[in-house]
Amino acid sequence: MPFVEWKDELSVGVQSIDAQHKNLLGIINELHDAMQHGKGKDALFSVFEKMSQYADEHFTYEEKILTDHNYPLLAGQKAQHEEFTRKAEEFKEGFDSGRALISVSVLDFLRDWWVSHIAQSDKKYASFLEGKDVK
Repeated sequence: MPFVEWKDELSVGVQSIDAQHKNLLGIINELHDAMQHGKGKDALFSVFEKMSQYADEHFTYEEKILTDHNYPLLAGQKAQHEEFTRKAEEFKEGFDSGRALISVSVLDFLRDWWVSHIAQSDKKYASFLEGKDVK
């Protein structure tokens, strides 16, 4: 069973964004699996880095769509994205310096943040974008 599972209730109704969300959850599962199978620090860091880079690409993509459609809550959405990016950078700095390891608490943070962000913040723009021909 996956560490974090996509549920249809998380859909924002925009196929491209839903696909990105599914990929992000898949990368978190990949990180969990690597950890469960005792992969080394370098392998874990590589998957974490992949997740961070993909998250940045996703945020840029999502924010462009919301900007293009004048989403009124965009500032709050961007602030949440920036907070996640800041936290991911803190984790990476800890890993790089040897002060921290990729642990269950990091995985819990990633799972909880993404599921909560999608279910709450991203779902708010779902109805706003409905009927705007965003794919």
